[in-house]
Amino acid sequence: MLLRKITLEEFGAYRGTQSLDLTTKTNKPIVLIGGLNGCGKTTLLDAIQLALYGPRARCSGRGSRSYETYLRESINRQADPTRGAQIILEFTVTVDGTEHYYKVVRSWHTSGKTTLKEFVNAFVDEEYGSRAKPGRRVEPELKYSRVLSQEWADHIESLLPLEVASLSFFDGEKIESLADPERAASVIESAIHSLLGVSTVQQLRTDLLALQRRQKLSDEEQHLMDKIHAEEQERQAADAALENAEQRAAQRNSELVKARRTLETLEAAYKQEGGNLFERRVEIEHEYAQVSARLAEIRSSLVQLAAGPLPLLMMGSHLKELRKQAGRERTAAESHQVLGVLEERDQWLLDMLPDEAKAAVMEKLEADRAKRAKSAGLKVDLGLSPDTLPQLSALDEALSRDKARAAELLQQAAEAAEESVQLERQLAGVPAKSKVEAIQKKREDQLQEVARLEREHENSLNNVDELKRRLEYVSASLQRAHEEFVRTKVKAEEVERIIKYSEKARKTLEKFGDALLKRHISRLEVAMLTSFQTLMRKQGLVNDLRIDTDKFTLTLADTDGQPIDPGRLSAGERQLLAVSLLWGLMKVAGNRLPSVIDTPLGRLDSRHREHLVDRYFPYASDQVLLLSTDEEIDEYLLGRLEKSVAHTYTLVHDDTTFTTSVVEGYWWNVGASNVA
Repeated sequence: MLLRKITLEEFGAYRGTQSLDLTTKTNKPIVLIGGLNGCGKTTLLDAIQLALYGPRARCSGRGSRSYETYLRESINRQADPTRGAQIILEFTVTVDGTEHYYKVVRSWHTSGKTTLKEFVNAFVDEEYGSRAKPGRRVEPELKYSRVLSQEWADHIESLLPLEVASLSFFDGEKIESLADPERAASVIESAIHSLLGVSTVQQLRTDLLALQRRQKLSDEEQHLMDKIHAEEQERQAADAALENAEQRAAQRNSELVKARRTLETLEAAYKQEGGNLFERRVEIEHEYAQVSARLAEIRSSLVQLAAGPLPLLMMGSHLKELRKQAGRERTAAESHQVLGVLEERDQWLLDMLPDEAKAAVMEKLEADRAKRAKSAGLKVDLGLSPDTLPQLSALDEALSRDKARAAELLQQAAEAAEESVQLERQLAGVPAKSKVEAIQKKREDQLQEVARLEREHENSLNNVDELKRRLEYVSASLQRAHEEFVRTKVKAEEVERIIKYSEKARKTLEKFGDALLKRHISRLEVAMLTSFQTLMRKQGLVNDLRIDTDKFTLTLADTDGQPIDPGRLSAGERQLLAVSLLWGLMKVAGNRLPSVIDTPLGRLDSRHREHLVDRYFPYASDQVLLLSTDEEIDEYLLGRLEKSVAHTYTLVHDDTTFTTSVVEGYWWNVGASNVA
């Protein structure tokens, strides 16, 4: 099993959506995740277990709280609890030589004050391994599986039993507790039975015993015969019902086709008889009344317009002459006024001149007055008023305005008259009620008949579909009953042989289990001792390591063969012993599981830390997730570990909002420069 990706949404201190790519590479099995105390390292470890095992997960943050309380309190305090939180974990598992890609989404939210709802959705790509190519990452083609989602608790137990997972996911305190002999004994026993397959042998023996006890025949055959007979009758009835339903559906369809054809014929006849015009008769009459009223209104407006000055347009030439005469009379009047003024002026001027000049000037002045008197003379004098010209100008403006309005009204009247004629023609074409009433009634009745037949046809089709499903169910049940009957007959013939050989198989499995247990313990002893000696600074401290096959207790011996009390070991040496136990288990199991270790270097001195960094972490498993503080994997140890690291992340905690975000890079890598 290899973890691929984890995404946290509003989980614990993780605000919003935070994702970590956990894929590893050849010779780079480590994913290093840094974080100060309280930043969420243990929360990340809990999230992996919670996504996989739900209420059975051994989360360190749960304590004695109920599962529902734990989920409710795991929603980020700044998030909306009705939207809730979710964990998405992606991983691959190799089954029968084929790599399968899984994505499990565990989400929960509150509903009301007391209700909490949890959902598990599982997606799988069962052909992922066949498409994957070395050196190139292939995107999985995930498909939602309802069965897998509903039975996820059982399925994950078959992929990675919880007892086995507890050996793979460790925090520093759990590692330290393994140095205790009693605790180590229980872990060794659990690991050998679960991780190394001894429990499978024991389960086979138990299953064989249960099989022996079930090998009894009673009235089962007769019961199956009765069941088969009843289900055959039910199948025949379902078959007959389906046939009748299909015939009724075909008949309803034929009736519906005929009814639609009849309706089409009636529609055509109704249209030919003017039925559409008859239906629009009231509408046409209303339109005709509106047009007639509008035409009368237009004509009334024309009459009112004609009552004004508009008729004077017929006297255009006379008005023109009148305007000229008014101009001449106005000019003559002005000239008379000027002559009187000129006589007074000329007299005054002559009085001012000397006598010798008066004659010449008088002659010229008299000539000027004569000329002006001639222009003031009129052949015809109508005695028009001085206001005649302004009045004529006002009359011209009024006539121009009334002429335009009259033209507009005449155009509207023509259009209304044309529309009125068209509507009169339509009304003339409307058939009499007696002529279309009968065919209209037939048409309405046929419409209702078609609607009724359509409903009946739809119901008959639904009935056919339901009977088909019923027939499929009954047929499948009958098939299962036949198969069960065949198996029962075979069982009756083989009961004695099964009991005989199952007893032999149980005895063989007992011997095989004992031998397998001793073999695994022997391999584990060698793997643990090699791991411990590899990690220890004092190379000659422990020379031998033994595991009791009955109690699974751990015994250490020095170079003289004398037992070593684990209490004599320092805290760091006991932690290395616990790490050696985990490493040895992984070696014997074939590195098939990821190792997730939280705060792995808590009590180790600098030399032991270097040994773990150089000799253990790069080889602990095919995938190693290290959750470390800056004091455990510091800048110096990071340099020693870097060649084996596939990804680095830092958990950044905001002390003002009490939230954590994931930043790519470690404290001293590029990308984590913003980490305090």
